[in-house]
Amino acid sequence: PLALGLYTVNAVYGDTITMPCRLEVPDGLMFGKWKYEMPNGSPVFIAFRSSTKKNVQYDDVPDYKDRLSLSENYTLSIKNARISDEKRFVCMLVTEDDVSEEPTIVKVFKQPSQPEILHQADFLETEKLQMLGECVARDSYPEGNVTWYKNGRVLQPVEDVVVINLQKLVNKSTGLFTMTSSLQYVPTKEDTNAKFSCIVTYYGPSGQKTIQSEPVVFDVHYPTEKVTIQVLSQSTIKEGDNVTLKCSGNGNPPPQEFLFYIPGETEGIRSSDTYVMTDVRRNATGEYKCSLTDKSMMDSTTITVHYLDLQLIPSGEVTKQIGEALPVSCTISSSRNATVFWIKDNTRMQTSPSFSSLQYQDAGNYICETTLQEVEGLKKRKTLKLIVEGKPQIKMTKKTNVNKMSKTIVCHVEGFPKPAVQWTVTGSGSIINKAKETKYVNGKFSSKIIIAPEENVTLTCIAENELERTVTSLNVSAINIPEYDETEDRNDDNSEKVNDQAKLIVGIVVGLLLAALVAGVVYWLYVKKSKTASKHVDKDLGNIEENKKLEENNHKSET
Repeated sequence: PLALGLYTVNAVYGDTITMPCRLEVPDGLMFGKWKYEMPNGSPVFIAFRSSTKKNVQYDDVPDYKDRLSLSENYTLSIKNARISDEKRFVCMLVTEDDVSEEPTIVKVFKQPSQPEILHQADFLETEKLQMLGECVARDSYPEGNVTWYKNGRVLQPVEDVVVINLQKLVNKSTGLFTMTSSLQYVPTKEDTNAKFSCIVTYYGPSGQKTIQSEPVVFDVHYPTEKVTIQVLSQSTIKEGDNVTLKCSGNGNPPPQEFLFYIPGETEGIRSSDTYVMTDVRRNATGEYKCSLTDKSMMDSTTITVHYLDLQLIPSGEVTKQIGEALPVSCTISSSRNATVFWIKDNTRMQTSPSFSSLQYQDAGNYICETTLQEVEGLKKRKTLKLIVEGKPQIKMTKKTNVNKMSKTIVCHVEGFPKPAVQWTVTGSGSIINKAKETKYVNGKFSSKIIIAPEENVTLTCIAENELERTVTSLNVSAINIPEYDETEDRNDDNSEKVNDQAKLIVGIVVGLLLAALVAGVVYWLYVKKSKTASKHVDKDLGNIEENKKLEENNHKSET
């Protein structure tokens, strides 16, 4: 009622209250003053400011000592707002002829602390009225109100089911309120995991507000009505697994002991809520049961133990000779249909291995692997390390290099274990580089040298392993004598043709040399007879030499 129609300043507890003097400063102002009114209406002056001397004086009022500040425009500020500052303050402006007054009402607000649920029950029992806890909100002004909630919905009082009692206490020294609301409640099984909370509704400078407590969940006790048995292991069980059976009752607290019934056993085995079987075998397949210790409320489940057997013949490390036969079999026995596949040297094979005549490329590490697709982790594998041995086999080829200054000789070698290769040279000439070997793959590799023979030479390739020593030689013409190149695909007939052509070239060269010798003798016999004849002879001999060189060049071109 005091504030009705009057200017009101809303302040927050502990903040600074600012009250402007809402009067126009008149001409001839002498001074300004502030006062507040006691409940009985008597005034108490607290601040004075002269308009001429500009000095400020504060009255000796204990409640406002060191808390006041009066500005030049006569705005009064009060530090550290208190509940006791809720008064009617008056601004006075005084001239020689008049005194003007303008009242201001101060309202102070204090937000309560976040409410807490104290003295909480350790647990709740169904069908029993008991104290759940107390919701406490401290230091509020003005006083607030408390409301209880369950799962976000208001709990309304219900006789003998929901009983709420609210108490409000005021601190005489501060004037602040503390609200305490107790809740008595009859829980049900459905209250398991229910969230209880309380909300305080209070007033602030801007209107009504609320603040909520942290939710609390209570342990609700209720009796067991049903027993359930379950397998805690993976959904599919295989031989060698550990299997854990768990029996549970739906009461709270749950039963701590049960009876477990194992296939083939007539009496139950007393145990805690779990029963463990280690390293199970296929004969553990069957029906399992559990019950309360008084043999009531029984439940059952069926367990299937899957198995997988694999036999590989032969297995381990097997050594065979090239060309031999090797039968291989991989047989499976399983609880379900199994898939079988083969792996060779980390690469999956499209078909099962079959060896009617072993080759070097058949050597390697073979794995027969089988899995049950429905059973995670159930797979078996066995290995076969196949070694194919063979004596060294050699084939030599030769090729004239593009620069026509050297020839490449290659020794193609087969055999296992890998043969060691040596080269020997018969005749003049020098090996331009050391022997280079290609990668050893499937029992095959090549050793290569580059040579520039000054005359015909014989190259010998020697390959030797633990089984045998093999020697093969190849004739190579001098570098200035062209010859057909040989590749590893060329047969022996081609080699003979090259040798025949080389012999023909040598015969032609020898014939030309003999013809030149005869021409020289004829020249010597006739030179004495006459110069003219001698000239004719020289001319003829010159023609013969030219024809000889032309013929030789033609033969080289043909070659």
